[in-house]
Formats: sequence, C-alpha cells, structure tokens
Amino acid sequence: MKEYLGILRSCPLFQGIAEENLSAMLACLGAKQKHFSKRETILSEGSPAGIIGIVLSGSVQIEQIDYFGNRSIMAEVAPSQLFGESFACAGVAIMPVSVNAREDSEVLLIDCLRITQSCSNACEFHRQMIFNLLQVVARKNLVFHQKISITSKRSTREKLMTYLLYQAKKQNT
Repeated sequence: MKEYLGILRSCPLFQGIAEENLSAMLACLGAKQKHFSKRETILSEGSPAGIIGIVLSGSVQIEQIDYFGNRSIMAEVAPSQLFGESFACAGVAIMPVSVNAREDSEVLLIDCLRITQSCSNACEFHRQMIFNLLQVVARKNLVFHQKISITSKRSTREKLMTYLLYQAKKQNT
C-alpha cells in the first residue's frame, strides 16, 4: 500500500488528513486493495450498493447496458478518483450500473458505512472524511446538473450555445 500513498494523498476523499494517519485510517476503515485484470468486473449491476472504490492504478469504466443490450459508458475513472460513492451514500439497494476495469488496475474498496459511521475509537479523521465525501458527491451532482441542462435543450444550436456559455463562465472569458 505504501507505493500508492501519493495517489491517496491526491484523492479528494483524503484531503486535509495528515499523511502519517493514512495507514492507520485505512486499517480502521477495513479498506481492501484488489487487483483487477482488463475487462474484469469490479462491481456488477444488480449487486449490493454500498462500496466506495478508489482507483490506485489503471482505469475503470462505469457502464450501463440497456434493455436491448446496448452498452453506454457513463464515466471513466482515473487514479485517485472515486466511484460508487453516489449510489452508496444515496442508500440505493442495488447497483444500477457496472464498474469494469478498462485495463489492469489496482483498486481500493471501502464499505461506505465504515466512513459515514464513526468507529468505537472515535478517530479524528472521520469528520473530515464525511465532509470530503459530501463535497465529492455535491461536485458530481453539479456536473450532472450541467449535463442535463445542456442535453435538455431542443436544438443542437441551443445545446452548443449552453455548453459554450458554461465554458465561458468557467474560464471567466
């Protein structure tokens, strides 16, 4: 796990948490490091939702398959990024999507309840992690809201203009 401490430090979930506390914190959370081969399923659609994953190396894809068997890639997740947190925090019973390794990948898996419920040791980092997790979910919610705002426009011209307006605001130009 020591080789991935740099990745974990850059993960938004661990912002504001001292580096010397990372190893103890991961043990307290019961975090499990697992290797997944290319195209291997990490979390499958229909499995219980409650796991938060962090990509340590490689990359993963969040995919959804429709009624006709068409596969849609919802997101690609790179090292230090999270996946599954929205479903785990929302209390969704089962995963509505699959998460698959795009290439050989190392992933850290954490039970969401171990983050959101303080342990008997009352570790000092739990409050910071809950705050960080809330920020991650809120940021992703804003991005999805922007996507809906863009794709809900009637014409391609309106969609393009809305997208360009968001980009102009983002760049202050």
